[in-house]
Amino acid sequence: MVILQRAIIAEFIATLLFLYITVLTVIGYKSQSDGDQCGGVGILGIAWAFGGMIFVLVYCTAGISRGHINPAVTFGLLLARKVSLVRAIFYIVAQCLGAICGCGLVKLFQKAYYVKYGGGANELAVGYNTATGLGAEIIGTFVLVYTVFSATDPKRNARDSHVPVLAPLPIGFAVFMVHLATIPITGTGINPARSFGAAVIYGKNKSWDDQWIFWVGPFIGAAIAALYHQYILRAGASKSINSFRSNA
Repeated sequence: MVILQRAIIAEFIATLLFLYITVLTVIGYKSQSDGDQCGGVGILGIAWAFGGMIFVLVYCTAGISRGHINPAVTFGLLLARKVSLVRAIFYIVAQCLGAICGCGLVKLFQKAYYVKYGGGANELAVGYNTATGLGAEIIGTFVLVYTVFSATDPKRNARDSHVPVLAPLPIGFAVFMVHLATIPITGTGINPARSFGAAVIYGKNKSWDDQWIFWVGPFIGAAIAALYHQYILRAGASKSINSFRSNA
């Protein structure tokens, strides 16, 4: 029970730090580029902030909670039977609360800019329809969760002893790449806690109107990734191994 409590705390703090740094980056970029399109860190800098923080936080928490920091990742691992239902529920609650607190800290320290520049909330961009936004979230989350499964595959760990140490790198890089592709469409959710926490603190109608996209899309993407990895890739690998053994 103590181990579970520590894992829950780790997920809470990690998600808090993730939202604090990334939302600050988004607001900072918007304030610097207001009136100067070449000002600020740009989309590339925002993508690096999200991907870099995931790399750091997954590395720091992997030994305690396995570094989920994302309800969609937790949901995918639940479907793959890599985490229990009770643990998954506690993780998702901790992640959402951490996200709310992280965004709350941003608003506390950047009150003048927070509301003016959208509070880092995810919204469907003008010119894109709901289907496009939902599709972007599904595919983006699929890329992330598929990377999580591949980077933490126990069969790969047994073969390559360095993989557990390097696992946060491809996961963080996947987040970086997805942000580059989808920031112009939805601001990039792929993490329901991130979208939920920003919407709670920002509190404007548009962010709530689109909120369902940032839950349904990531959960569908995570489910597809879990099914693909566990029942197509892993099932195929198991059959190949068994066939090899029977012929030996």
